[in-house]
Amino acid sequence: MGLDFTAIDFETANGFRGSPCAVGLTKVRGGKVVAEASWLMRPPENHDHFDYHNVRIHGIRAEDVAGLPRFGELFPEMGAFIGDDILVAHNAAFDLGVIRSGLEVSGLPGPAYDYVCTVMLSRRCYSLVSNSLPFAAEEAGVPLVNHHDAGEDARACAGILIDIAARNGANSIAELYLSLGLALAHQPAFDPSRDALSKQSLAAVAVADGGGPARVLPFRSGWPEEGANPLPNADAEPGHPLYGQTVVFTGELSMARPEAKVRSAEFGARPESRVTARTTVLVVGDGFVASDLRSGRLTGKARRVLELHERGQLIEVLSEGEFLQMVGGYATAGAAAAAHTA
Repeated sequence: MGLDFTAIDFETANGFRGSPCAVGLTKVRGGKVVAEASWLMRPPENHDHFDYHNVRIHGIRAEDVAGLPRFGELFPEMGAFIGDDILVAHNAAFDLGVIRSGLEVSGLPGPAYDYVCTVMLSRRCYSLVSNSLPFAAEEAGVPLVNHHDAGEDARACAGILIDIAARNGANSIAELYLSLGLALAHQPAFDPSRDALSKQSLAAVAVADGGGPARVLPFRSGWPEEGANPLPNADAEPGHPLYGQTVVFTGELSMARPEAKVRSAEFGARPESRVTARTTVLVVGDGFVASDLRSGRLTGKARRVLELHERGQLIEVLSEGEFLQMVGGYATAGAAAAAHTA
């Protein structure tokens, strides 16, 4: 078997990952792009409001999808394009979560998928201060002009995997993973009529029904409370992008910093309170996006990370939006990057 897969990228209407409004798909055979597809769509019913922050990122508005089929109606066509392929996504925890949550709140079953996360491969095979899609695509030599156009992002994701496979002399995903000592991640099949809903879907359903926590948190002034540093969850999934990482938070987050630490520990990360030689990931609030690394709009901790990276320490910077995608957080008004910012 050659380097065969389908790359996928979703954009969402709001902070709930089960609110897809656009998808891009790129099919690769033998390391070459052979087909592409993309759709705009209405998100599932009751989860189809468009948040300002998401619209600002991808430019898709409610009127752009009015009258179009909903995600659940389009999924058979998407599924037919994917077929039995391995799915590849940049921050795959988000995109596979979109499929799961989008189908769950649509009352539809979903197939099993083996999948690859190019964020994790970028972290493993490149040496970047940010593994966001624009930085990784630039390293791979892949054009990315219109970031957050789902079709273009899927194509860039495919190009990153093709480049990483070439750098490692691998002719297939199986060969690449064997050479890197990795195991392919897997999302099992599910049926919401018999299986428990994911945490993200349960939270979104509660909000849609008028229950659960408020979606908008009040502004908190003053120095953020650090809170305790919980131990990593020993039973976390080793394939998750936060597993085994030492994470520090900086800036104003949309969630309390102690909560962010608990969420990271649930996925196998070790949260700490200051940047040290152990730090591997810094999560930056205050509306930070990866492009700020070039513009210089950084906190003191982020500047420290840049210094350590220049000295050879394997450390990267995440926006809060990227972090929320990884932990499946139900984004609040302060999380401007709740759309697909990876």
